Amino acid sequence: MSKATETQTKKEVPLDRDIVRFRDQLSVLKGYLRTEPDSEVLLEFDAKCVDLIGEVLGSSSPMIEAYEYATVGEAAGLMNWPDEAPEGMTHESERENLRQRLRVLETCVADLETRRAAATQGARRKKISGPRVSEYMSPTVRSISADATLKEAGQSFNNLKIGSLLVQSGDEYVGYITETELTREVVGGELDASTTTVKTCMREPLITIESSDGIVEVVRLMKEKATRHVAVTENAQIIGVVSVSDVLRYYSGVS
Repeated sequence: MSKATETQTKKEVPLDRDIVRFRDQLSVLKGYLRTEPDSEVLLEFDAKCVDLIGEVLGSSSPMIEAYEYATVGEAAGLMNWPDEAPEGMTHESERENLRQRLRVLETCVADLETRRAAATQGARRKKISGPRVSEYMSPTVRSISADATLKEAGQSFNNLKIGSLLVQSGDEYVGYITETELTREVVGGELDASTTTVKTCMREPLITIESSDGIVEVVRLMKEKATRHVAVTENAQIIGVVSVSDVLRYYSGVS
């Protein structure tokens, strides 16, 4: 047996073991979906899952936050994501929170299986684990001129029933504005919405993510940049927007 083959085998063993450990937790969780355990049992299970994610994927893995978010549901999980109120959200049942936990653990398994495949093939590890951003983004790019007034921005929010707009200057997108900025600046800052321009209150620079990146990367970016909206790019061109609502749609298992 060659040295290269021996090294590869050693890498595969712990990956196989860790995949089995996650699948064992998934089996337990699927049982909980049928029986709905009491709170003490669920707390112990959650602690084991968080420890497992930290041990296998690292203590800084965004999947820890994603799992913890799933345990408390949408409203509480979004407390650290500022900006406007959640879009189109309803109260989460405990059963739905169990499904969200399931999605997080499945993403962890997908990540490990990707690593195992790359190790087996001797190829560079793929960046994608689980669904891509392109599968959950909104393909419609809605924007407003940087020189438009806040009043015009407010009318666009109302007419289009959306919570954010990209800000355009010439042929470039230079930032974005949300309903929160609008309310904060007009009401809290006592600005005149009829004369104040969007560029005065927009957030910049524009936060972007590649369409081929995984959903987990969006979670990481939204937390890091404290934003609910991220522009999606492909070949250096903006092709859509992914919002926190889209992330919730994935973790809630809504197609």
